Amino acid sequence: MRFRVFTEPQQGAEYEQLLAVAQTAERLGFDAFFRSDHLLAMAGDGLPGPSESWTSLAGIARETERIRLGTLVTSATFRHPSILAIQVAQVDRMSHGRVELGLGTGWFEGEHTAYGIPFPAKRFGLLEEQLEIVTGLWGTPVGSTFDFRGEHYELAGAPGLPKPAQEHLPVIIGGGGPSRTPALAARFADEYNVAFRSLDDTAAAFARARAACEASGREPGGLRLSVAQTVAVGADDAEAARRAAAVGRAPEDLRANGFGGTVPQVVDRIGAFAELGADTVYLQLLDLSDLDQLELLAAEVVPAFS
Repeated sequence: MRFRVFTEPQQGAEYEQLLAVAQTAERLGFDAFFRSDHLLAMAGDGLPGPSESWTSLAGIARETERIRLGTLVTSATFRHPSILAIQVAQVDRMSHGRVELGLGTGWFEGEHTAYGIPFPAKRFGLLEEQLEIVTGLWGTPVGSTFDFRGEHYELAGAPGLPKPAQEHLPVIIGGGGPSRTPALAARFADEYNVAFRSLDDTAAAFARARAACEASGREPGGLRLSVAQTVAVGADDAEAARRAAAVGRAPEDLRANGFGGTVPQVVDRIGAFAELGADTVYLQLLDLSDLDQLELLAAEVVPAFS
């Protein structure tokens, strides 16, 4: 089981806070540090303001050594895919090959309205073309060029540079869509992520992803399956309740719809997702100042799955 720390900086975070979380996660042996790609807080004032995901990851890449870095997930509406391919490849080179790209359609219309970013009603075709372009540019041999003509984008004679440091940079696709998302995951992804869903919904989504792999002729076991849930764990009930309250959630809600409660309760909950086939867990850490929670997770939760 891979354990990854997942942050939501749009809720309010300085770069130094993100770096502290990433460096602490690295020191404690977590597999990866991930962040969201949003420009507007979902609640509160969001001070000091949003941070651009790939800019902040570039800085963290130069101030860490081992931990993997990525987005859950980059919004296809924010960047032209050619620019995104260059950005991600550059950060991968800056990290010496530790980057993963999560890519999705984007869903938060409010942030698009606030910043004047187009938010088309139909975005799935946009995502599919972005995946074709990003992976196509990275896969184009040095000295050759990449051409693409689609409904949304056209490229002619793109050199496909720079190349990522990794020979194959992992791509993550997530979502609970019944058909198109699993089909895209089977075609492009190394990992399929289901975020903030119940056990039953996650089981159904995993089954659809496996079926999509089989339908495309891909071995289902070659697609990693992951989940993301909000975490608020404590050494006892009182500490778990305090951490849940700090992120505006009721303890009983997080026990039923997240990774909340005491260490044994959280271990059991993660184990239930593992039984469905999840081999990667994203722990959504909403209180970025609570590094002690990472210490507890590393000392008592993660070892249960060694």
